[in-house]
Order: sequence, then structure tokens, then C-alpha cells
Amino acid sequence: MGQEESKPEPGDLIEIYRPFYQHWALYVGNGYVLHVTDEETPSISGSITSVSAKRGKVKKELLTKVVKQDKWRVNNKKYDRSRTPHPVNEIIRRAEEWIGEEVKYNVLGNNCEHFVTKLRYGDAVSKQVENAVIGGFAATAGVGLLGAVAGIAMAFQKQ
Repeated sequence: MGQEESKPEPGDLIEIYRPFYQHWALYVGNGYVLHVTDEETPSISGSITSVSAKRGKVKKELLTKVVKQDKWRVNNKKYDRSRTPHPVNEIIRRAEEWIGEEVKYNVLGNNCEHFVTKLRYGDAVSKQVENAVIGGFAATAGVGLLGAVAGIAMAFQKQ
């Protein structure tokens, strides 16, 4: 993972590994990506990962500036298996129409991953959110199941 291994092409999804989450951007060529950020958006305080964030701004910036010191990779495979990307020129045209726009932001329903997958495929999806929701459900169900098993075991011991 990282700059040496990933050679992005226009229209590629870029997954950036931040502490505790992944930030997503769309490579538009010549070293630039398009992404949703909270910088210069007065209605958001703190990080884009904030659950309370309501608005973000679409920016075109150098990939190196967005990535900083974090690891990153081209990651189209996650979605290309189940979806067909739009033609590259259409992806880039649509993406560039968004530069400078403020967008609604919601960590669960309208985040940076939703934004770039909508541009590439026409569907706004986020495996990161799906995995978090399923993981949270599984953890909750697991705790409930452990409680039930413990309860049954105690009932057998009392008999």
C-alpha cells in the first residue's frame, strides 16, 4: 500500500487509511483527486469523521496533500466486482462539476465514500458503513447470545 505500489488512473477510487477510518477520494488525473472535506466549511467543527458534521465541501487537491503521511491505495476492486463503472470521461466530467460545491454530509448515509462511488458507478455506497453497522449488530447479537447461553447454563445448574 502506498505511493510506490499504487499508480492511479483517472476515475480510480483512492482509499486513504486514516486512524480509525478510511477517507475516500476520486483520482481525476495529473496528480489530483476530488474529495469531500470539512475544511473551510463553517457549519462543521472538527474532523470530517464527526458524527455531527452536516456539510462538507468538494475540493480538487493534489493526492499528496490529501494523503499526507497516511497509507493509501487504488481500490476499485471492492466495487467493480458488483458494479459497472461509468466511462472515465463521464466520471471526470461529473466530478469536476462538483468542485467548490457544499454538500450534505452524514457519516452513515452520505460520506466521502458514498460521494466517490456515486461518481464512479452512479450508486452511492459505503462498505465502511455497511461493515460498521453489520459489525455493531453482530457484536450486539453476540453479547445477547452469550447472555442467553449463560442464562441457560445457570438454569441447568440450579436443577
